[in-house]
Amino acid sequence: MQTILGSGGSISKELVPVLPQYTDRIRLAGRNPKPFTGKEELFSVDLLDAERTASAVEGSDVVYLLAGLLYDTKVWAASWPRVMENVVLACKKHKARLVFLDNVYMYGLVKGKMTEETPYNPCSRKGGIRAGIASYLMDEVKKGDLQALIARSADFLGPGAFNTFMHAMVFLKLKDRKSATWLCNDNVKHSFSFTRDLGKAVALLGNATDAFNQVWHLPTAGDPLTGHEFISTAATAMGADPKYSVMKPWMLSMGGLFNHLARESVEMAYQYKYEYLFDSSKFESRFFKATPSVEAVKLTAASY
Repeated sequence: MQTILGSGGSISKELVPVLPQYTDRIRLAGRNPKPFTGKEELFSVDLLDAERTASAVEGSDVVYLLAGLLYDTKVWAASWPRVMENVVLACKKHKARLVFLDNVYMYGLVKGKMTEETPYNPCSRKGGIRAGIASYLMDEVKKGDLQALIARSADFLGPGAFNTFMHAMVFLKLKDRKSATWLCNDNVKHSFSFTRDLGKAVALLGNATDAFNQVWHLPTAGDPLTGHEFISTAATAMGADPKYSVMKPWMLSMGGLFNHLARESVEMAYQYKYEYLFDSSKFESRFFKATPSVEAVKLTAASY
């Protein structure tokens, strides 16, 4: 059996259809898990509850930790270490291999491409928290009684990736024939990981026994677009006017006075102010090539 912890997100929706290639039993675990085909086993769990988390993992060969928490630094600081510890202990207890879907916050501001060898140098509170849980996980692996891997991606892009800035500020606005919005700087290149690639990639890693006990960058196109190019491509695909404005960092800070999400996003603005280049050549040289950036934007636009 293979179990998804945090089964309500966009990557889970791409992962579930792929897993039957590897297993005939799939468990979807979360606070309020929903069936995908109706054949999955559903398990209600709060990952802050160690005993319940262990029960969710029991009987699993592979566990995918895809959980997301409220985008709030205080929540992350209080909850992420507990969640990771509970999942690690559960996987150790039941001898399950663990795949953790991670982001790039722990790298901080990187000049050039982010690779699996990029040192952790967070420049945000959220980055510090992510560095802590990633380091804890790999330290547990080094002890020898846990098999786990970190599958790391850039910002999400794809059909159904609704919990993203691109969804609200680019695609929905173009769909409604409104002017789109880009963050901070529309003249620098920004990598995006296409969610349809991610689901397939996470399944491949989870079922490749020699892929464990290391970090993998998930397939992400090596031809990233600037904000201007991204919006132009999306608008053309949607038959919309490519008008847009750029939300400067000071504007995001002002918005944070009135909007919680904007306030929580201020410390991450560097990711859009400067080049954000994600390298996945390690994965692509072994498994498959990422969907090219223009094609990924067009396919996402078509879903709207």
